Amino acid sequence: MTSHSVLVNRAPVLTLWGTIVAERLGHPRGTSLTLGKAVAGLNAQSKGRRLGIFEPAEARPAGKKAAKPRPARESIELLGRAVPVVHTPDGIRALAKDTPESPESVERYLSQKFGPALAEVEAAMRLLARAYPPKRLAVIGFELYERFRPVVPEGTRGWGAKGRLDLDTIRALADEA
Repeated sequence: MTSHSVLVNRAPVLTLWGTIVAERLGHPRGTSLTLGKAVAGLNAQSKGRRLGIFEPAEARPAGKKAAKPRPARESIELLGRAVPVVHTPDGIRALAKDTPESPESVERYLSQKFGPALAEVEAAMRLLARAYPPKRLAVIGFELYERFRPVVPEGTRGWGAKGRLDLDTIRALADEA
């Protein structure tokens, strides 16, 4: 282990952590990758609305017909988020804007964002996930993320900013379990 920290944005950190937690909860790798990416996207949307970067969904103007209702969707709970999912021939996939996420594109995203540090970061996160029984991890997974996520400036200054992901902190959290 040569590195102890990685300079990275929070979104790929949450994507990878969500993937690892989903796998620990029993989901196959392809499903887990899409769930992790969807959780990071849902968190980004919420934060963006809170910071005023994204506009909240507009209310339908008076007198306009309601859109045809969508069929009821399934969802999977992960890191405190209800992630909409769909069954595909390749398995369950999280939805992003009504389109199933691609596990392969999530793998490429993680590889691009973490670069050569991906294997070491993933190993540290897996160590932490294995330190807890799945039922407990399902409850405290997001709290753990909040304890190790990279520190970035508050408010809009921190939007998209990179911070240091300390792998020793992740390993120490596993030791505390």
